[in-house]
Amino acid sequence: MEYIQDTIALWTAGASIFGSLQTHLLIFAGSVIGLLFGILPGLSSSMALAIFIPFTFGFSPPQGIAFLITIYTSSVFAGALAAILVNIPGAPSSISTAFDGYPMAQRGEAGRAIGIATVSSALGGLIGLILLMVFSPAIVLLARRFGSWEYVLLAVMGLTMISFISKGSIIKGLLGGTLGLFLATIGEDPMISYPRFSFGSFQLLGGIDFVVILIGLFGMAEVFLRLEQEIQLDPVQHVSGFMKSFVDVLKRPVTLLRSSLIGSFIGAIPAAGPSIASVVSYGVAKRVSKHPEEFGEGSIDGLVSAESANNASVGGALIPMMTLGIPGDPMTAVLIGALLIHGLSPGPRLFTDNPAYVSAVYLSYGIALIWVLINGLIGARWYAKLLSIPRYMLLPMVMVLCMVGAYSLNNNLFDVFLVVLFGVVGYVLQKAEISPAPIILGVVLGPMFETNLRRSLILSGGSLSPFFTRPMSLAILAVIAYIIGTTIWQAVRSRRSNG
Repeated sequence: MEYIQDTIALWTAGASIFGSLQTHLLIFAGSVIGLLFGILPGLSSSMALAIFIPFTFGFSPPQGIAFLITIYTSSVFAGALAAILVNIPGAPSSISTAFDGYPMAQRGEAGRAIGIATVSSALGGLIGLILLMVFSPAIVLLARRFGSWEYVLLAVMGLTMISFISKGSIIKGLLGGTLGLFLATIGEDPMISYPRFSFGSFQLLGGIDFVVILIGLFGMAEVFLRLEQEIQLDPVQHVSGFMKSFVDVLKRPVTLLRSSLIGSFIGAIPAAGPSIASVVSYGVAKRVSKHPEEFGEGSIDGLVSAESANNASVGGALIPMMTLGIPGDPMTAVLIGALLIHGLSPGPRLFTDNPAYVSAVYLSYGIALIWVLINGLIGARWYAKLLSIPRYMLLPMVMVLCMVGAYSLNNNLFDVFLVVLFGVVGYVLQKAEISPAPIILGVVLGPMFETNLRRSLILSGGSLSPFFTRPMSLAILAVIAYIIGTTIWQAVRSRRSNG
């Protein structure tokens, strides 16, 4: 009974926020921004979220959350448009979409392909939203039993996900995570307020603003990287045939449901994300298909499986983020930072102390899916023109946005300097094939790990025994052991196959 009441309360608590015209204008703006950052190769969801977090300070927390959730949802979908029109995925999650979307566009069915991607994205996202609504209260009921010991282990579990986030070498991923943990220690000690690693600078006494790190690593660094590349785009110009897409998708309910469930499940695995969900779902669809030879040649089943999975994974990724404070992918790591900046701490207490904010996430996600449908079916005729924007015009505008966003945090030029510095650091790290995602994970989980570890040791008189005697702690330890064991097994298997 309590579970049902909690679920209903989460849907109704924040409904009043959406009676404001300003909220809906923000959601519309978020859908357009997400669309632009998703469709244009070289821009990304993480970049969009990092750049526009400072612009949410002038709004109430629920409105700011709604704005950012809409950017996230819209940008995940929009990557499919570039994949279909120019065979360059606007986001990593749209790699599988390009396999069949671009061949359809080449044979004169660009509008039909965009329509299928749009409808699949909206319906897949809806299934992800339903699962988010159903499972979040259940996980929160379980998480309410957590003490400091469990939160320490949750942070450790999140840090072990570095092995999954890391592209290539796990060692490089661990180095990135360690750098993130170090950055999290700069500033005053959370327990005794003693300055640490401030290097004598009063500007660093409060630590480095999380948004500054985000904008530098995800925004400015990407600009520096893209300046080196010269990609000539030849977008498909004729776009029509949208109405067939509804029938195409609805005639494949099994593919749609299976792919959405796969996407939601993989999205809920911390650090997995929509790109993995899309690839796995596409592979499963091809394996069970009666006509696997059509995949890669313009298969509608392939397109439906890829797009429904990567958008359903958004709802899945929000489950561990909202209930446990563990990011499901790099984008939700950024969203956790946004919540913290607005004075909200993701986890079970958020559901009990601020249900209106949780409701804002649910409802804004649902409204964002409606805008995905509208933007995809009505605005697609103009997307080819967007893809023709010269790189020499686009990247300077993004750089200016990064600097304006940094300055608006505290009206301080020091933050602008730090953004440029982290941009250079991020550029060098990516050249060394060290992903920024583990760094962000370390920055996000570092304070949670340190504060709860010290608190738990104080409560237990310095004893570590509660970590091994409390039932919840043992369950989390089992998951950590499984993750580490799986990582070692995969590394050994990979070495044997290469050796």
